[in-house]
Amino acid sequence: MSAVQLTVDADGIATLTMNLADRPMNVLSDALMGPFSDAIAKVEADASIKGLIVTSGKKEFLAGADIDGVFLMTDPKLAFDAAEAFKKILRRMELCGRPVVAALNGTALGGGLEMALATHYRVAINDPKAKFGLPEVKLGLLPGGGGTQRLPRMIGIQASLPLMLEGKELSAEAAKQQGIVNELATDAADLLAKAKSWCLANPKPVQPWDDKKFKWPGGDSRHPAVVQMLAIAPSMATAKSQGNYPAVTNIMSCVYEGGIVDFESGCRIESRYFANLVVSQVSKNMIGTLWFQLNSINKGKSRPEGIPKAKTTKVGILGAGMMGAGIAYVSAKVGIECVLLDSTIEAAERGKAYSAGLLDKAIKKGRETPAGKGVFLDRIKATTDYADLAGCDLVIEAVFEDRAIKADVTKKTEAVLGADVVFASNTSTLPITGLAKAHSKAENFIGLHFFSPVDKMPLVEIIMGEKTSKETLAKGFDYVQQIKKTPIVVNDSRGFYTSRSFATYVNEGLALLNEGQHPRAIEMAGLKAGMPVGPLALQDEVSMSLSLHVMEQTRKDFAEEGKTYAASASEPVVLKMVKELDRPGKKAGRGFYDYPEAGTKGEKKLWPGLAQAFPLATTQMSQQEMIDRMMFAQANEAARCFEEKVVLTVADTNIGSIFGWGFAPHQGGALQFINAYGVAKFVKRAEELAAKYGPRFKPAALLVKMAAEGKRFE
Repeated sequence: MSAVQLTVDADGIATLTMNLADRPMNVLSDALMGPFSDAIAKVEADASIKGLIVTSGKKEFLAGADIDGVFLMTDPKLAFDAAEAFKKILRRMELCGRPVVAALNGTALGGGLEMALATHYRVAINDPKAKFGLPEVKLGLLPGGGGTQRLPRMIGIQASLPLMLEGKELSAEAAKQQGIVNELATDAADLLAKAKSWCLANPKPVQPWDDKKFKWPGGDSRHPAVVQMLAIAPSMATAKSQGNYPAVTNIMSCVYEGGIVDFESGCRIESRYFANLVVSQVSKNMIGTLWFQLNSINKGKSRPEGIPKAKTTKVGILGAGMMGAGIAYVSAKVGIECVLLDSTIEAAERGKAYSAGLLDKAIKKGRETPAGKGVFLDRIKATTDYADLAGCDLVIEAVFEDRAIKADVTKKTEAVLGADVVFASNTSTLPITGLAKAHSKAENFIGLHFFSPVDKMPLVEIIMGEKTSKETLAKGFDYVQQIKKTPIVVNDSRGFYTSRSFATYVNEGLALLNEGQHPRAIEMAGLKAGMPVGPLALQDEVSMSLSLHVMEQTRKDFAEEGKTYAASASEPVVLKMVKELDRPGKKAGRGFYDYPEAGTKGEKKLWPGLAQAFPLATTQMSQQEMIDRMMFAQANEAARCFEEKVVLTVADTNIGSIFGWGFAPHQGGALQFINAYGVAKFVKRAEELAAKYGPRFKPAALLVKMAAEGKRFE
């Protein structure tokens, strides 16, 4: 069966339906584009055809490029030729001498939207789930099917650049407001009727860029307003990307250069910039991790097999602080009934008010209604009474990081619900096996480590205790996916995977400060490495008083277990900041940075007193040396966690590093960073760092073995 069906009705309007066999979605592959090209040739050759409607036999219109094929490309000429071949087909379609309408029955992203942009008119079903956009930048690529040339000519350079540089995905209504979609339809029948009506009413349409009188909306690249914008845009983009994302530069170059040449030349320029990205290490890193590995996680690679999917209907949340309030919000958002419990009703109500605040913001943006807010908040019951937990099929404890407090709420919950309900602890450092001792059925006890702020952070780290059952893991996994988060599964250990590895980044930043390196240089090295914020700012966010508490708790635990405690390189800095200088972090308004008072405008600034507290060394380190220390500390610790089977798969390790603590996404995750650097080269550099700065840089034994055997992480 052909991937494309072409039918012609009595009025001479042809309908081209894409329906790729053996694929859940249409993608731009040879299997689709060969028959598509043949269908366009039939339209060109048949004078009785008066118009063409392009639509899909799948639920969605067209997902975009076949990423499998793009990932395998290593020859830039092949990538250039592939982009040119696709563009040639689209060009034939828009110049076929008939009106061509895209009947968008669902999502059109990337190459799917580029195909739609090459038609003369676009009608979309107004389905809130449908998405439209050019998100290639998220995989280190750019739109290679003419998107960087058609979109700016259609809606203007200023309006189109943010859509491509940020990879925004728009709803049908937003796409219509932007001028990308021309008309909305209510259903499939209305969609095709409107598409046909337009074809009949517009027998000889011409694309704007093929009209001799064409003028760029808002001006081309030489227009004074655009020149002013393009003079600033690269520096703004670089401030965000720190030069780590070549796709950002290439997209701006395509748009700028395309804005001073004709359409055909602009398309050829785009193909060259596209080819440059396809073979780049950054795109290979990002596609490998943020496409293939992420998809394998979302398909349940780490979920136990043979256990039916479970749906959580009512969740109990113990502790209505920032984490508990966030967990209640994301749970209620997907329709789960929530019991938000705290020691005082004021605290519980404050936790519920967090959701109200987020909903008010959504109402202002038109994403929620006052009525919807009421229904949403009705799902959250603020209480102090454990009896209200009755009927919960999952309980998540999110109280202070103190073993005794956690044990107390565990026992009080079990007294109401019994031992058969799955009990989860949202802990970032305390081992789950130890916490499970407070529960009479340890097989029903698991860790669900959320990240702050819960409503924005995409990851949940699921922690298996020594006795946690597969059924309990499956229940936790299903709940995490139910609230639309990405789950990674790890085994029990102090700090688990993410907290343990993340701590090395902050630790290295504080160690550099203690060694007399300039605080601004430290922060810039972190940003240049690709981290979302510098290590000092991050430590302020986490709160040094909390870090000190964790250190003291760990020291106490080691003493009880008869183990030797080794202080980290950052410990003297934390002690000094909290105990001597009374600067515990952002929450107090003072840490490594000074923060504006609550409710006032202003930016945080590095505390001038740092120079006196941590005098500058006469010799300042190079930026690359600082970057190496920060990146190698994280990647090496991730490799140790993988070696110790704390984290079980390469996918979980890489995705956990990017989604959990913001490890440089352009590197493709902590283990992919080692792959791309070269395992043997990484080991050699780690040994150099260990000789200069201490044993924490000593390469993981697994890496030494892999280097000797010429292996990499797969």
